[in-house]
Parts: sequence; C-alpha cells; structure tokens
Amino acid sequence: MTKTVPVRKEKAVLESEPITEDNVEAATSGPDISEEEHEVVLSEEDVVVEKKTVPKERVRLGKETEITEEEVSEEVRKERIETEGEIER
Repeated sequence: MTKTVPVRKEKAVLESEPITEDNVEAATSGPDISEEEHEVVLSEEDVVVEKKTVPKERVRLGKETEITEEEVSEEVRKERIETEGEIER
C-alpha cells in the first residue's frame, strides 16, 4: 500500500527590513544581538512506519559590520560649548 504523508522540514530564514520613521521604535526595541554567534537547531521529520522529528541541521547567526565611505558636498559644521567651573570626566 502506498500513502502520501505530510513531512515537515525546518529551514533557516534571515530577514532584513529597512528602518523608517514609522517603525524605528519597534525596530530598535528588544535585546541586542551580541558579537557572539547564535545557534539554532533545525529539525526534519523522517518518514518510516511512523513519523518522528529528528535534528538535521544547525545554523549559526552572526553579525558583520560593513564600513563604507560616502562623499558629502554640504558644509560641515562643528559646535563648541563654553562652560564655567570644573567639568567631571
């Protein structure tokens, strides 16, 4: 006898979303991703006489910083503030 059964398989998905004025508060709230790697175990169902969930893959989520240079054609200004008394550092 042949029968078709549904088989579940987890896949890693990384989403990138632009931050706008409308979503900046929601996008910047929550825990920060640290410099450490993050691991998630992905599972997949194996079909035999019965179905069971078994670990099949491990995914690490890291963070990279990209630095680029852009030309600025506007006037660049600097502010200076005069203070009186001692300043604690």
